[in-house]
Amino acid sequence: MIKLENASYSFKKGFSLSNIDLTIDDGEFVFLIGPTGSGKTTMLRLIYMNILPDSGVVRVGKYSSNSIKKRKIPQLRRSIGMISQDYHLLADRNLFENVALPLHVIGYSKSDMGDLVIEMIEEVGLTGKENHLPDELSGGEQQRACLARALIKDPDIILADEPTGNLDPVTAFDLVKLLEKVNAEGTTVFMASHNYSLIKSRNHRIVEIHGGKLRS
Repeated sequence: MIKLENASYSFKKGFSLSNIDLTIDDGEFVFLIGPTGSGKTTMLRLIYMNILPDSGVVRVGKYSSNSIKKRKIPQLRRSIGMISQDYHLLADRNLFENVALPLHVIGYSKSDMGDLVIEMIEEVGLTGKENHLPDELSGGEQQRACLARALIKDPDIILADEPTGNLDPVTAFDLVKLLEKVNAEGTTVFMASHNYSLIKSRNHRIVEIHGGKLRS
């Protein structure tokens, strides 16, 4: 479960999130809708515990922002897959190596990761692209690669920050359907977007944020 309880956060230059209350149940798919600069990314960063609230509490599973030790944050993040609008793929590594990267970080040996990586590449529809560098992939393929990289560690939660922002409408729709497939297999998905027309017809809860405040 993800739970924000009266969570607030302020940046030095003035923008703030104010008194955010939100609960996302295990296995739920929730869209966070709002214009650019409304606070969507800040909310996702709080859940990832990249930043901690100035007041209030953020709870993710067994972890709580008011009690988590700094050394425990990497353990929390092992249960979260993060996808952003900007792909952040390593330009000098091929698709296979990019997808495998999280397994290296958590200590898998090369012999143990090969089948997992190939299976995940197949899962997102990129079979045959294993040796392609990022600049040899389309935008949609790069975003699918990012999803594979997020899923490879079998996370409980996917946080998707404007993952369709750089994609054409058809490719964006296909990515949402892929996230729905992941969700149907039990993974919680929290996706931020400013594209209401893309998500309005999907059968998922939508929460709105404007000026750092959630609208009910």
